Amino acid sequence: MATILSTYKIPQITYASTLVKNDQGRLLSFHHMFPNAAHQYMGILQLLLHFSWTWIGVIYTDDDNGESFVHDVLPMFSKRNICFDFIETFPTITFSTEIEDMISEGKELFSVAVRSSANVVVVCGESQTMAVMRTLLNVLAFDNEPVETKVWIMTAEMEFSSLAFQRGWSIHFIHMGQFSLSNLTKALLAGFQKFVQMRNPTVDNEDGFIKDFWENAFACSFTQSMEEVNEEQICTGREKLENLPKTIFEMSMTGHSNSVYNAVYAVAYALHAMHLQRLKHSVTGDEDRQKHLDQKCWQLHLFLRGVSFNNSAGEKVAFNHNGELIAGFDIINWVTFPNQSFLRVKVGKIDPGAPSHKVLTIDEEAIIWPSRFNQMLPNSMCNEPCILGNSRKKEEEKPFCCYDCAPCPEGKISNQTDMDDCFQCPEDHYPNRHQDSCLPKDVSYLSYEEPLGTSLAIFALSLSFSTAWVLGTFVKHQNTPIVKANNRSLSYILLVSLFLCFLCALLFIGRPEKGTCLIRQAAFGCIFSMAVSCVLAKTITVILAFVATKPGSRMRKWVGGRLASSIVISCSLFQATLCSVWLANFPPFPHFDLHSETREIILECNEGSVAMFYCVLGFMGLLAAVSFTVAFLARKLPDSFHETKSITFSMLVFCSVWMTFVPTYWSTKGKYMVAVEVFSILTSSASLLGCIFFPKCYIIVLRPDLNKKEQLIKRRK
Repeated sequence: MATILSTYKIPQITYASTLVKNDQGRLLSFHHMFPNAAHQYMGILQLLLHFSWTWIGVIYTDDDNGESFVHDVLPMFSKRNICFDFIETFPTITFSTEIEDMISEGKELFSVAVRSSANVVVVCGESQTMAVMRTLLNVLAFDNEPVETKVWIMTAEMEFSSLAFQRGWSIHFIHMGQFSLSNLTKALLAGFQKFVQMRNPTVDNEDGFIKDFWENAFACSFTQSMEEVNEEQICTGREKLENLPKTIFEMSMTGHSNSVYNAVYAVAYALHAMHLQRLKHSVTGDEDRQKHLDQKCWQLHLFLRGVSFNNSAGEKVAFNHNGELIAGFDIINWVTFPNQSFLRVKVGKIDPGAPSHKVLTIDEEAIIWPSRFNQMLPNSMCNEPCILGNSRKKEEEKPFCCYDCAPCPEGKISNQTDMDDCFQCPEDHYPNRHQDSCLPKDVSYLSYEEPLGTSLAIFALSLSFSTAWVLGTFVKHQNTPIVKANNRSLSYILLVSLFLCFLCALLFIGRPEKGTCLIRQAAFGCIFSMAVSCVLAKTITVILAFVATKPGSRMRKWVGGRLASSIVISCSLFQATLCSVWLANFPPFPHFDLHSETREIILECNEGSVAMFYCVLGFMGLLAAVSFTVAFLARKLPDSFHETKSITFSMLVFCSVWMTFVPTYWSTKGKYMVAVEVFSILTSSASLLGCIFFPKCYIIVLRPDLNKKEQLIKRRK
C-alpha cells in the first residue's frame, strides 16, 4: 500500500518507525509521528553502556525493519565493545506456515534466550510482538522449561497487546525486568480518560468497531444463538472499561495512541493552513491558483512539513526536513503486580539534541530490578569482571568481549576492574601485595638510628678510643726500650693514622650529603695509604737495622728516620695526588637509586668515576701487598718484641679483608654495600692495631719486667 500511495504522492502519516528506503518519491510522501529511529537505537546503546551490559541477546522481527536493525545497528553496537550471545528472529506466520511450526520454532528460540548466560535481551519488534512473546513464553512454562528472568529492552514500536485467549495469562516474565522506549512524554491527554469512560457500544452506533472490541474485551456477545447461551454471557453495554485488566485495556493513552492523536491534529492543522491559503487566493482573484490547490493533493505535503503546534497535553508537535517528529524518547521501567496490572514508570529520557554526555539521563534510584537479582544492578557480561590486580586476557575462538583474567606481572598493578593491561607504578612508588595500588617507597641509607648503623658507629668509636689509649700509653712510656726499639716516630704516625681511619668510617654512616660524599672516599684512601706506608716503612727499617749490623755493610747510611719519612711522605703524597685528580674531574655526589630495590629508594653516594675509585683502592692494595711480602721475608729475623712477625700476621689479615671486599661489595646493594665498606675499614684497621700494638701494650702495662734493655740484648744473643 505504501508503494501504491507513494506513486500518486498521497500523503502518508505513520504512528511508528517505518523503514523508508532512499527513494525521493517515498520520502516526500511519508510523515512520521515518530522520532528518527537512529536516535532510538543510539539511546538503547547508551543504556547498555551506562549499565556496562556488554553481553546481550538480540531478537528481531523478520521484516525490512528487523533486517535493517541487524545490518546497520548491531555493527554500531560491536564497535562500542558489545557482543552477542545470540541473534534470533521471531517466527513468522504465512499462508504456508502451520501454527504448530511457528510455535515449535518460537519455543526453540525462547529456549535459547531464557537459558542464555546473557541477562539482557534487546527485542526489536512491532505492536503485536508482545502478544507473540507472551504466547511463546507461556508455552515454555507449560512444558516446565526452566525460565530465567531476563532484562528485556524493547523498542518504542512495541505495545503491550493481548489476544482474547491470553486474558488470564501471567505476565511475570516482564516482572520489573523490562525497559522500553516510548515517544510519549505525558501519560494522559486532557479529557481522554473521561472520553473513554463515556464509551457505550449500544449508543455509539457510528463506530463500527466498538462492538467487536467490546465482545473481545469483556468476553461477551451482543447476539447469541440458543446453543451459545451457556457458553458466553450477554453484553449489556454497561460494563466498565476501567474494570478491565491493564493487559486487556489501558485507561491511559499509549504511545501509539498518542501518535495517532497527534497525526490527526497534524493533518487538521495542515488542511486548515491549506484552506487559509485557498481563501487568500480567492480574495485576490487568483482562480487558477485556487483550482491548482484543489486538484493537486500532493500540495498538502508542503503544509504538513510546516506544521508546528502544541497538543492538549502541552507537547510540541513539529517535523524535521525528513518528515520525522522532532522529539526524544522516554525510558520506561515496567512494574507488574499479582492482579495482572502493571505500571509504566518513567526512569529516564533520551534527548538527541543534548550534548553527547547528556544524551542519556537516568534515575537509577527509581528503577525496580527483578527479584532474581535481589534489587541489585544485574550483571550482563560474558564473564565476571577482572578484579583489581588482574588484567584481561583474550580467549581464542570466542567473542571479543569474552576473556580470561590474568594476574598482573611483578612490578605492575591494575587499579580498576576489567583493565586491558597492567601498568607500572611511578618510579618513587611500588606495587602493594595485591597489586591494586601503589605505595610510596621509603628512602634507604645506612643511618645511625637503625641497629646496623648504630653497631658500626659504636664499633668505630670503641676502636678509636682504644687507639687513643694505645697512643697515650706509648707517649707515657716513650723512653722504654719496647717503644724506642721500633722507630718511635713511625709508631706515633701509625697510631694517629689508625685513629683517623676509625673516625673516617663515621663519614659513611648517616644520610649522604654533598660534603660527606665528596670527601669520604678521598679521606679513606689518603689515611689508609699513610697507615700502610707506615707499616711498610717500619718493616723496611727493621730489615735495614739487622743488615746494617753486619761488619762492612754499606746499608748503615740508610738506617735512620730519613728513609722511613721518605717512604711515608712519597706514598701518601702519591695517593693524595690521585685523590685530588679524582675530586677535581669526577667529584662524587648524592644520588637517588630508584630501580635497584622494589620497595626502597636507595640514597647513596655516586663515586663519580668507578675507575678512579679502583685506582685509589688498587694503590692501597699494592702498598699492602708489598708490606706483607717484605714482612713475610723478614719474619725469621731475631726480634725481642716480635714486630716483624706481628706485621706479617697483621698484613695477612689486612690483605684477606680487602681481597674479600671487592666481590662482597659488588654482590650487595644500598646500605648493605656501604656497611660492607665500613666493616672492611674497621676490620683491617683493627688488625693493624691489634697485631702490632696490643702485644707491646701487654708488656708495657702487665709485664714491665720484660720492658728492659737487658731483655733486648738477651733475646738478640
